[in-house]
Amino acid sequence: MKPTPPDWPRLSACVYCRDPHRMIDWLCRAFGFELRLKVEGDGGSVEHSELSFGEAVVMVGGERRGTRWGLDLLGPASVGGANTQGLMLYVDDVDAHCARARAAGAVVVEEPAVHDYGDDYWADRSYGARDPEGHFWWFSQRLRSRSA
Repeated sequence: MKPTPPDWPRLSACVYCRDPHRMIDWLCRAFGFELRLKVEGDGGSVEHSELSFGEAVVMVGGERRGTRWGLDLLGPASVGGANTQGLMLYVDDVDAHCARARAAGAVVVEEPAVHDYGDDYWADRSYGARDPEGHFWWFSQRLRSRSA
């Protein structure tokens, strides 16, 4: 397999938002992302953005209807709260991360808890949260790795 472009993970995700400017600021403040690029178009629209967390990259874009691919790119807030994706990110201290997210207004839908899959697998401490536009995020801290 060929290497990825410099500074890009093999997989990145994009979330679509009614107000991408607000969400970019909120994701940085609440979840600890760092803005690495924001390309603005006519009228101040967000044409492309990149937020990083360690080696992870999440793009945040504005909602669009009737794209050239025949798809509507919408966030949960525009489809009755339905969520078609979940994003998972490993953090160093899941309890501190949860407190930061909650203080910024994240809706914690599952409190931090240990998920232990047994000695043959792993154990993580994780929590689930929704952002202000309804996207579902899962944050985990590895407690024990798979036994050899």
